[in-house]
Amino acid sequence: MKAIARRLVAEILWHQVRALRKHNDFKVVAVAGSVGKTSAKLAIARVLAQKYKVQYQDGNYNDLVTVPLIFFGANQPSLFNPFAWLHTFASNAKKIRQEYPYDIVVVEVGTDYPGNLAEFKRYLSAEVGVIAGIAPEHMELFKSLDSVAHEELTLADFSSLVIVNKDLSAAKYIKGKDFLTYSLSGNGDFGLTNVMFSNNGASFDFIASGQKIMSANHQAISEPQLYFALAALAVGLKLGLSTAELKAGLDQIKPAPGRMQTLEGINGSKIIDDTYNASPEAVKAALQTLYRMKAPQKIALLGNMNELGEYSRQAHQEVGEMCDPKKVDLIVTLGPDANEVLAPAAAQKGCKVQSFDSPFEAGDFIRSQIKAGALVLVKGSQNKVFAEEAVKKILADPTDAAKLVRQSDEWMKAKNQMFAQS
Repeated sequence: MKAIARRLVAEILWHQVRALRKHNDFKVVAVAGSVGKTSAKLAIARVLAQKYKVQYQDGNYNDLVTVPLIFFGANQPSLFNPFAWLHTFASNAKKIRQEYPYDIVVVEVGTDYPGNLAEFKRYLSAEVGVIAGIAPEHMELFKSLDSVAHEELTLADFSSLVIVNKDLSAAKYIKGKDFLTYSLSGNGDFGLTNVMFSNNGASFDFIASGQKIMSANHQAISEPQLYFALAALAVGLKLGLSTAELKAGLDQIKPAPGRMQTLEGINGSKIIDDTYNASPEAVKAALQTLYRMKAPQKIALLGNMNELGEYSRQAHQEVGEMCDPKKVDLIVTLGPDANEVLAPAAAQKGCKVQSFDSPFEAGDFIRSQIKAGALVLVKGSQNKVFAEEAVKKILADPTDAAKLVRQSDEWMKAKNQMFAQS
């Protein structure tokens, strides 16, 4: 019954989107990929907003039911509230008859199973498609990286122009295809060169087709954040933004909650809050950022990387082996695979390691260990992890908890029940 209801709702919504596009002239930018879709989408939207009126959604509306809602600026009602849906349909119909106030709509399209993105081909047509990377995701269903790549590359079937992260996509998946690419190594169609990081951000040159477009600064402290900025610059340049508009857009790209945002911690410490989710490549990149930054003490809370299926053990082993006692003073693990595989691998490398099943307990422990001026990286997935609750324990200003992910009453109830936290 639920599947039937979702299909019916999707059909109505996409019919309304087609009607909206028929009566109005606007472009669509669609973002896909295994890592960083939401952050790339937000960066692209904020850069494009320097020249155009842009419609997008701050959260992660990315399935067949939620993506069409973005076009109308609508929120998703409960699937089983027919009166709320009738109101949404009526509101959308009214907007179709009015002049559309936006020049560009930026959406992200997600996948949960093989063939999921192909379903969008019936409904969505994008002038620009961005693939933020091809990496292990939902491996309990996809089984292989080849399957993941086939899924993400489906975006090209309904995008006129495709721009792909070359660094985070194996060459065999994009070789011979009519794609543009972006790369931090400087060998893509778009790139950043002369990158210099500090604890407060990065400076770089933006190049396109081998030509320097501009020099710029950005508050990014990690390579993943630079990828988001670079994707936005590439799309902006293709859609006609000037150098001044591109620079102004960079200033508007801010870290989303739980995605490498920096927060002030107790004892003058700094927290790198990367708690929204965790994949192997993202965890490794976060560790590299921690290693590069300067601090008298460095602590890494590494939570479970979920939904990796048979690849999970290998992935946690690789992250554990990346832990370097010369570059990090304390490793805290959280969640079953992190505790059983990552922790002993890190200990074998010589790291000091402490493991927990609860983020509340992990946060209390880290609080007891933090020295003045420490740098604390917190990274993990959702179920059985929820590392944002550990962050909450070490915030200098408790009101900054509002900046963390998954803080609604519903989420907090679920977390408290899961960890029997009163």
